[in-house]
Parts: sequence; C-alpha cells; structure tokens
Amino acid sequence: MDAVNLRNYFFYLACIVIIIAGLKVASEIVVILFLAIFISSIFSTLLRFLESKHIPRLFSYLLVIGLFVLISLLLAYIVNISLKDFISNLPQYEKQLQSVVVNIVALGESYGFKIDKNMVLEALNFKSFFGITTDLIGSIGTFLSKFLLIVIGVAFILAESKSFEKKTRAIFKQNSEELEHFKLFSHNIQKYFLVKSTTSFLTGAIITIGLIFFDIDYPILWGVIAMLFNFVPVVGSIIAAIPAVLLSLVNVDLNTTIILIIFYVAINISISNIIEPKLMGKELGLSPLVIFFSLILWGWVLGIVGMFLAVPITMTLKIAFSSNTSTQWLAVLMSDIKTRKVSSRK
Repeated sequence: MDAVNLRNYFFYLACIVIIIAGLKVASEIVVILFLAIFISSIFSTLLRFLESKHIPRLFSYLLVIGLFVLISLLLAYIVNISLKDFISNLPQYEKQLQSVVVNIVALGESYGFKIDKNMVLEALNFKSFFGITTDLIGSIGTFLSKFLLIVIGVAFILAESKSFEKKTRAIFKQNSEELEHFKLFSHNIQKYFLVKSTTSFLTGAIITIGLIFFDIDYPILWGVIAMLFNFVPVVGSIIAAIPAVLLSLVNVDLNTTIILIIFYVAINISISNIIEPKLMGKELGLSPLVIFFSLILWGWVLGIVGMFLAVPITMTLKIAFSSNTSTQWLAVLMSDIKTRKVSSRK
C-alpha cells in the first residue's frame, strides 16, 4: 500500500467519524428524516399499485396517507392504553415474580443445594429489568409523539415520488450503469421493507392470538411489541418475548411458560428463517456479523429507532460501496459469502 492510498484511507476514515458524530448530534432530526423516507418506500408500492388499477392519482394519494395515519393512530392508542395499565400493575407483578423466585430457591434447597435467597433476588434486580422494559416501550411512545412531523414528511415524499423518478432519469441520463445501481438500491429497500412489514404483522398477529389462548395479560400490547421488534434482527424477537414469558411465569404456571417459550421460538424461526428468506431472496446479502455490529452502531447513534433502521441503512451503504470500483472491497467485506456464491452461479 503506497503513501497516497494510505493517506486517502485515513482521510475517508476521518470523514466517516465526522459524519457519524454529526448524525449523533442531529439524531432527533435524522430519525424523522430516515423514518419518513423508509415509510414512504413502503407506501409508494401501494400507491403505484392503486394507480396501476386506473384509480386517480389524487384519490390514491389521499387513500394511502389516510391508511398510514389510521394504522399509526391505532398503534399509538393500543400502546398508550395498555402501557399505562401495565405500569400501574408493575409493583404487583414484581412481588409475584419475587415470590416465584423464592419458591424456586426453596425447591432447590429441598434437593440439598445451598442458595442465598437475598443474593439471588438482588442479582436479578426486577425493578431494573422492568424499568428497562418500560423505557423501551416508552421510547416507542416518544417516536409516536413525533407522529405529525413524520406524516408531513411521508406526505411530501409521496407527493414528489412521480417527479423524483423523472429527476433521477435526468441526472443519470449519461450514465446508465449508475442509474441501474440506483434502481437496484430502491428496489432492495422497498422489497426489504415490504416483506419485513408483512412478516412483522404476521408475527404480531399470531403471537397476539397465541397469548389470548394462553390467557396472558395484555396480549395486544405484546403482539404489537413483537411486530415492531421483528424489525430488529438477532435480538429483537428475544426482547419482545421476555415480558410475556415473565407474565406467564407469574400468572399461569411453569408448564405453560415452557410451552409459551417453545411457541415464541417456533414462530420466530419459521417466519425469520423460512418465510422471510424465500420472500426476500438473496438481495440483502449482509454478513450476520455486520448486521449485529450495525445494530450496536446505529442503536448508539440514533437510539431505539436506529436499531429498527440498522439493516436498511447498512444495506444502503453496501450498495453504495458496490457501485464504485474503488470501494467494492468494502461491499465484499459486508457481504454474506454464501449469498455471493449463489448469485455468481446464477
């Protein structure tokens, strides 16, 4: 590696650090912008579908915006009402959970194990855990409080979608290769969010029905949480399952809790590992390691919403790197090698 290239790489690294620091400082504005862009990418597909059925563009536009507002208000109402009731009952749940732990410790002592009950209760620290749970749900509520700005952003982006296509063709009219890369990027983003939204809704609906069957408190709230956290790969489904599993342990029995855990695992494996890959195909092509560290990075930069947007943002960077010969090596590092082999055979 010569001195010029080394200097260039350090320059690029410094630029990346400055950009990330800027995003961190302006995270409140950036979150609204990113959410508006990605939500628009989902509903633009519905808008084009309605227009293809010869429905007037203005009517299609109003219908799509109305649907987005209705879904958002419904989610906000369900989360707000259920969360208030859940927080009011938290002290009772904490006492019941401590009682369950005491019974488990007593059972262990009956078999000859020496266990310090106070040390176990202090180590588990239920107040801190429930505090983390309510903070996570509260972060979703904070996101919903910015609802008006997001709606305005989505409305303007959808209104500009038709003219934006003409603008991109005008920009790349002398470079068809870059236009193809941009179309690929748009297609992958739309496909990812469309498939992920569908599978997330399916996950939330099935879990809600299952929790009603198991007689767990607040089934709709935990179904909505499961739907939202399905956008967070690797750890999202685990975080979404914990509150419902603990409530099952408190209010029902151990056998039902074990069956509920198996139910959660079966739903998440079947949807995340079977249905989603078949619907998405191999376009995502991100290494699991890259996905994991992108969750940490974007979660730190943009907060809880950054974890939801970690994969699409990282995929955007990968496609941008692959479009330039000097940065294709970065795209290779971010890729899943198995995916690249499959695509090369095709």
